Amino acid sequence: MLAGYAVHVEHSRGRRYPEPPHPYRNDFQRDRDRVIHARSFRRLEAKTQVFSRRHSDHFRNRLTHTLEVSQISRTIAGALGLNVDLAEALALVHDIGHPPFGHAGEKTLDACMREHGLSFDHNLHALRIVEDFEQRYAAFPGLNLTSEVREGIVKHSRDYSAKDHPELAEYLLDQRPPLEAQLIDLTDEIAYNTADLDDGYEARLLSLVQIRRGVPVFDGLFREVEQLYPHAPDKLKFNETVKRELNRMVEDLIKNTQKRLTENGICTLEHVRHFPERLAAFSAPVNAERRQSKEFLYDKLYFSPALADEKGDAERIVRELFSFWMKNPAALPHNYQEKAKAEGESLARVVCDYIAGMTDNFIYGQYEKHCA
Repeated sequence: MLAGYAVHVEHSRGRRYPEPPHPYRNDFQRDRDRVIHARSFRRLEAKTQVFSRRHSDHFRNRLTHTLEVSQISRTIAGALGLNVDLAEALALVHDIGHPPFGHAGEKTLDACMREHGLSFDHNLHALRIVEDFEQRYAAFPGLNLTSEVREGIVKHSRDYSAKDHPELAEYLLDQRPPLEAQLIDLTDEIAYNTADLDDGYEARLLSLVQIRRGVPVFDGLFREVEQLYPHAPDKLKFNETVKRELNRMVEDLIKNTQKRLTENGICTLEHVRHFPERLAAFSAPVNAERRQSKEFLYDKLYFSPALADEKGDAERIVRELFSFWMKNPAALPHNYQEKAKAEGESLARVVCDYIAGMTDNFIYGQYEKHCA
């Protein structure tokens, strides 16, 4: 049974292009399946999360990270009485707009666009993907996802103002997103705050001593594990600790969100939408732990000297390829050349779209072909 404040699929605002109901799948289940079968979803397998495939096949990529976010989101949504199908669809689509090379690629692509008075936002790019770039159906362009999924793509991690983004007016920018969408940014952090510790430790860029010193919540949980399993190898103690840290954040998010809903008398979706702030949240102590873990990862892993050369390569490749195609639009694939000629599409946006859709492997090949 869904809670009153959940999104009920029978009350969906529908699709841009009406379709007959499916005999055995509801609309949010169909959206989930359309995302899974999309080419842009498959490409996540070859896009960097933190470590590129050159390091090891065992590290997370954008796709495996997305699956972990989906698992965590389903669990929390179910515990809160939310619509699990909607939460799952939003989790699966939440990173579909990311370019190659992780955050380094995104930052550089945005910088390139700002030189032309534009910007790159992976949420808004994801909306363009599901609305226009994925062409799988004869009856309509894009994936024709429900309004609730498209709204969640736009609003799951930040709020956009109607003044700055009038093109997004249909997504109720003056209202909070449903709880299913509010969860996604938080489950994203749960996933990468723990998984990146795991990958960093596995890569030997983070030592157990470093992590225990820099992440007090990890240290406290590790002490508990040592008492339970004093003779276990350090790697297994580490695994047990990461699992406990993940569980701690999940349980806190469930309990604290439920507490906030109860304290504020939230009974309906309309209550959620018109509340002054987002209701899904960690408690203050666990949120402080989350920030501390995140700061540790930024300081010791994401900007570590060991990854600096790879980050520099990524920035250079994106920047030089962007410049190349801006100067040589005839070198773009034919369909992108046609887009560049279409009214309302700037060349910079077309080049950005092309680069953003690339996998790490493909962009390396394009760099060798055009710039090396």
